[in-house]
Amino acid sequence: MSGDDDQKMAIIRKAFQMFDTTKSGFIETIKIATILNTMGQLFDESELNNLITKNDPDRTGQVNFDGFCDIANHFLEEDQDDDQTQQELKEAFRLYDREGNGYITTGTLKEILAALDDNLTSRDLDGIIAEIDTDGSGTVDFDEFMEMMTGD
Repeated sequence: MSGDDDQKMAIIRKAFQMFDTTKSGFIETIKIATILNTMGQLFDESELNNLITKNDPDRTGQVNFDGFCDIANHFLEEDQDDDQTQQELKEAFRLYDREGNGYITTGTLKEILAALDDNLTSRDLDGIIAEIDTDGSGTVDFDEFMEMMTGD
């Protein structure tokens, strides 16, 4: 195990202990999303649910530390580059979401896309926007933005 892994384990253990308030050695699976958020870890909802099911096959609603490790590691393992990208996207999104509403307008998004790729024609941009803004709200929230940028 590298020092990096040790550090990661320490973080995971701390997070687990923080939420295992009764010191039962188990944490509620519904808290896992919160824990990952607390650790600043972004995750895919459905992926997380699959992992929880895998680690809690009897659906007790709880996982032990090993189970939690397995789940947390899965997301922490994601390439550090991913993390970097995520941070950068978050920053970019924040820059454009000046009011802090948690969403940006498709107009703003067009500007971002155009800035990222000068080969995109106005028509390309409209196509991309239509794909992202599936509900036609004229706004894009961070998740939609993330999905679009990372292609998950």
